Amino acid sequence: MSDTPQYDDDDRVLAAEYALALLSSDEAAKFEARLRSEPALRALYAGWVEDFAQLGEALEPVAPPARMEAVINETLFGAAPRRGFSMGWLWGGVAVAGLAALVYFAGVDRGPQVPDNPTYVAEMVGEDGSFVVTAAYDAARGALYLDHRAGEVPAGRVLELWLIEGENAPLSMGVLPEGRQAELIVAAPLAEKLRGATFAITDEPPGGAPGGVATGSVLAVGQVSDA
Repeated sequence: MSDTPQYDDDDRVLAAEYALALLSSDEAAKFEARLRSEPALRALYAGWVEDFAQLGEALEPVAPPARMEAVINETLFGAAPRRGFSMGWLWGGVAVAGLAALVYFAGVDRGPQVPDNPTYVAEMVGEDGSFVVTAAYDAARGALYLDHRAGEVPAGRVLELWLIEGENAPLSMGVLPEGRQAELIVAAPLAEKLRGATFAITDEPPGGAPGGVATGSVLAVGQVSDA
């Protein structure tokens, strides 16, 4: 007899809803606790991730407006971009269902772990230097460590992390939890996009960008580089 747990329909639905970021904060935290202790449940979740990711393969790529690169370069290299520029126009209707499934936050029981030998690093900085978040990715653990070093979260808003790979549309990596430090577990398909990409942080309404479309101001931007 196999010792592998047999999951019922409720667990299958939970795994799918978690993959699509449809669970409440409490439900997601409980599911993440189970993920850490139940390898078979992680496999079930990974299956949903793969299925949802494949949905996007049939989509025609939509290039973002050319001005996106100019705005990012201005922010990264010291020119004077518009203050509080919006990212809402970057998406252009690109479907992103299932992309949130490639990231989940590590549990808070042991706290975020600063990588000893990170694979990639990034420093996201606001245009006036008052908002700073650093990132370090540990490929061995598949974990992205974030440290919010300076700057306040606007009242009634949350921070959302975006990954911009080349000319592709930004991908949401999720809403950052409260507190100065956080750790995200990044699935392999998304981890492959990190090298040379750009991170951006926007402020969004509670729960994150509506419909996966950024609506807030860009608070900080930084390029991912080898450590």
